[in-house]
Amino acid sequence: MEGEFLPICREDMEQRGIAQFDFVYIIGDAYVDHPSFGHAIISRLLEAHGYTVGIISQPDWKDKGSIAVYGEPRLAFLISGGNMDSMVNHYTVSKRRREQDAFTPGGIMGKRPDYATIVYGNLVRQTYKDTPILIGGVEASLRRLAHYDYWGNKIRRSILLDSGADILMYGMGERSMLALAEALDSGLAVKDITFVDGTVYKARSREGIYDALFLPAFEEVEGKKEIYAKSFYLQYCNADPYSGRRLAEEYPHQVYVVQNPPSKPLTQQEMDDVYGLPYQRTYHPSYEAAGGVPAISEVKFSLTSSRGCFGGCNFCSLAFHQGRIIQQRSHSSIVKEAKTLTEDKEFKGYIHDVGGPTANFRFPACQKQLSQGACRDKQCLFPEPCKNLNASHKDYRALLKKLRELPKVKKVFIRSGIRFDYLLADPDRTFLKELCQYHVSGQLKVAPEHISGQVLQYMGKPKAAVYRKFAAEYEAMNRKLGKKQYLVPYLMSSHPGSTLREAVELAEFLRDLGYMPQQVQDFYPTPSTISTCMYYTGLDPRTMEPVYVARNPHEKAMQRALMQYRDPKNFNLVKEALEKTGRQDLIGFGKECLVPPRKIAGKQPGKGKNGLDKNKYSSGTRQGASSKTLNRRQPSKKDRGKNRR
Repeated sequence: MEGEFLPICREDMEQRGIAQFDFVYIIGDAYVDHPSFGHAIISRLLEAHGYTVGIISQPDWKDKGSIAVYGEPRLAFLISGGNMDSMVNHYTVSKRRREQDAFTPGGIMGKRPDYATIVYGNLVRQTYKDTPILIGGVEASLRRLAHYDYWGNKIRRSILLDSGADILMYGMGERSMLALAEALDSGLAVKDITFVDGTVYKARSREGIYDALFLPAFEEVEGKKEIYAKSFYLQYCNADPYSGRRLAEEYPHQVYVVQNPPSKPLTQQEMDDVYGLPYQRTYHPSYEAAGGVPAISEVKFSLTSSRGCFGGCNFCSLAFHQGRIIQQRSHSSIVKEAKTLTEDKEFKGYIHDVGGPTANFRFPACQKQLSQGACRDKQCLFPEPCKNLNASHKDYRALLKKLRELPKVKKVFIRSGIRFDYLLADPDRTFLKELCQYHVSGQLKVAPEHISGQVLQYMGKPKAAVYRKFAAEYEAMNRKLGKKQYLVPYLMSSHPGSTLREAVELAEFLRDLGYMPQQVQDFYPTPSTISTCMYYTGLDPRTMEPVYVARNPHEKAMQRALMQYRDPKNFNLVKEALEKTGRQDLIGFGKECLVPPRKIAGKQPGKGKNGLDKNKYSSGTRQGASSKTLNRRQPSKKDRGKNRR
């Protein structure tokens, strides 16, 4: 492949004859020069505009010298914790340390610190007292103002203060990064750069903050959950680039954290330019000896067609980071990249994905969003699709057809998620037909998330009837095409609003489907989502009404176990949950029952002396299920391998 990687060590710097970098970029991930990695986009963008960038990947945070290998940059240090929040990267929802870090060479855990952006920022500040520090990435973006931190179970200050940085870039940072680079290059002091959209800065005087909406002070939101909920919702309602106001948050000792309005969305040409930069499209070759970087396998043969999401799921942080307005690349840009993929020696003929946060969102939800922004108090799809919604799949279908017809391409998969409610809002079912005919191999993963109307309301997800309608149409279309393909529903336990009763309701739904998920997702309170605000405060910030929250680990374990009620190891938890909810009618040997009256020791799942159906209480799936029922069995091992995400 033509071109070369950016410098990652002093030797690279000297070989290129660079005496001093304009920017030194410290990242919590391994250096992967691929447009699915934020550090690759930002560094290549700066390079394209004439700036030099040196990468310091996963420095030893116990050694100050690890961030000084290049010396002081001419303009600024850039810091990103990585493609994920470092705490989500390190810990499961039960706060147990993960065994693998997919963004580290060899998948080794422990190569970055907890709260990586804060640690790296302080490491730089200890060595370079006056050099500008600019932080960005997911971790910084979602912690830009006072926020609930699940791992410490407390309200934390803006990460701008705790990291010692001068400016924080939030959201998709291309516009703000170039504006900051230009301002610094022109000689402006970093303390005077207070005007760039998509940034957060510190101020010492209230009088100097213009046209701002002042949020409750940090001491107030830290002290009262009701005030935190109100403050969070003000932030949520001002996250649009066209209607969002400047926000200011006061801290002790007359320090203000000021959030400028979000950056405007990129145009299609700008998106094409960003994805057309000279990426090497893989990890740095120095990682080969360690076995490479596992995360590349998920994206190497995938194509990003869009950014942003107007789906409005309350447990998702996309509205806070990428925004609700869809930004899209042109067909020619995507097809050109696809042709590049086909020339890779490892390409086997399969494009793994074409999409974004939601695959079948290709354009803004309506024309109004391009000039006035997304509605403050309305969602595009929830509780029903908006009458102004443009639910056409015509452009996406045309793009997929062009990709299918490329030489060397055998199959084009769609794996980044289909919004089935959006698909149903399109009166033309041609996309559903082509999806089943060309873009699914054995199974399609979709995310109804739950079945209870109460829980779905708090999730911001469509009613269960919408999923059932889609499932019926999906099965009918596959039958018409002569295909046996199945739905795999993503489901979540313990989301705010879910009591044990709703968890039992979900278990009954799974029983009727004849399906038990192999993996269960417990609700994970990540920074800056409506659902996380509900989890912490016990209030819906939109209405300030109380919300039930399952926080007790034993109750959460029961909710998880109900989703896998057939697994013998879950017997005691499931039986206890059914007894607590007065649902003893589901304990027995009848076809409607979830578990037998007692755990049968020493028995393998099978039809034995007690007349137990061997599949009903096994951890597998029901055998011999009718192909006419919805999702009656899981796909074969062969199919799962084809559709690995």
